[in-house]
Amino acid sequence: MCGGATMQCSFGAAPSVFNVLPVNRTTTAMPIANIMDNKPFVNIMPFGMCNSLANPLVASATAAAFGALTPMPCTPVTAAPWAPGSPTVMVGNMPALNNSSKCMCNFGGIIQFNAPGQFTIQVP
Repeated sequence: MCGGATMQCSFGAAPSVFNVLPVNRTTTAMPIANIMDNKPFVNIMPFGMCNSLANPLVASATAAAFGALTPMPCTPVTAAPWAPGSPTVMVGNMPALNNSSKCMCNFGGIIQFNAPGQFTIQVP
């Protein structure tokens, strides 16, 4: 995976774009990500509105609405690295991310990739 990939959280209302800083010094057109590219608001941007009752904002808004689920703005909280990483490809001395890598939000959401940030175009 590289910068520009799209991802989705299971409790988020909208997809988001994955950002990768060029700190791993890969020699490609787009910065390549590793399992430690899991920082909220740096690598992982918000997913619109959050529907998880584990999110304190959603829980308090839902309680104020007498139990009617009330989505609130997403604030991703990701403490653990992406898993699983690539078993054979290392980027910056850490396993590279691939299309099956997932990251857990502390509010219960599972973040996964929808589309890679770089595509191969075959010219006839």
